[in-house]
Amino acid sequence: MSARIALFGAGGKMGVRLSQNLKNSPYEVRHVEPGAVGQKRLRDEVGVECVSRADALKDVDVVILAVPDNLIGKLAAEMSPELKPGTMVMTLDAAAPFAGHLPARDDLVYFVCHPCHPSIFHPRVHTSGAPDYFGGVAAPQSIVSALMQGPDSAFELGEAIGKTIYQPIERAYRVTVEQMALLEPGLSETVCATLLDVMNDAMNEVVSRGVPADCARDFLLGHMTILSAVIFKQIPGQFSDACNKAITFGKPRLLRDDWKNVFNHDEITESIRRIT
Repeated sequence: MSARIALFGAGGKMGVRLSQNLKNSPYEVRHVEPGAVGQKRLRDEVGVECVSRADALKDVDVVILAVPDNLIGKLAAEMSPELKPGTMVMTLDAAAPFAGHLPARDDLVYFVCHPCHPSIFHPRVHTSGAPDYFGGVAAPQSIVSALMQGPDSAFELGEAIGKTIYQPIERAYRVTVEQMALLEPGLSETVCATLLDVMNDAMNEVVSRGVPADCARDFLLGHMTILSAVIFKQIPGQFSDACNKAITFGKPRLLRDDWKNVFNHDEITESIRRIT
């Protein structure tokens, strides 16, 4: 499936990742990067040159916005008059689309595609000398895609591009933009990142109480591995009675009773408002 793609933010960290995976694809890619540092990074790491915005948007089929969430609305509004009907605008996160920051043009296709990142249990994540924790290099990862507006026939192209920019791919899921917002920032950041940060705080607390730092880190990360494997059913197993009791009494000690309200529409909306 061929298409002309304009990649904005091509010289940023995410843009370079995408540029590498698009390099030998069937797509014609036009790289847009205003910064000299990003342009040099593209030249050195990918071997491609940038083009002007006008040249990138001429008869383009797909525009990928690999830029920060708080710039997407402004950039999309600026380029909107230059896009022909049927052009796909792809974002890499649901935040800006969910917040309503994309221009009101019914004749454009709005598509969102986001990586799940490799599972902590996949062996390719921990390849010696070249670990791939982020994905898009060696370790397979799944992706989630949402067609926000446009004909259903456009989904195939959007997902195909998603599978290219985030390859190697394990599984691909179709969700709505609202469901993607539940996944991020809801599940991945508000819950997972927060609780992991609390775990780091807890580790530092036991160190402050006299436990050697390396000992505390080894103990925590090791238990994270086996506890995660059991909780997420990576392996068959069950916790001891003592562990189950610790969880039963630990949850109300650490969490508010209404913590699941972080997934309510109003709270997700407010969380996204803060980052866009």
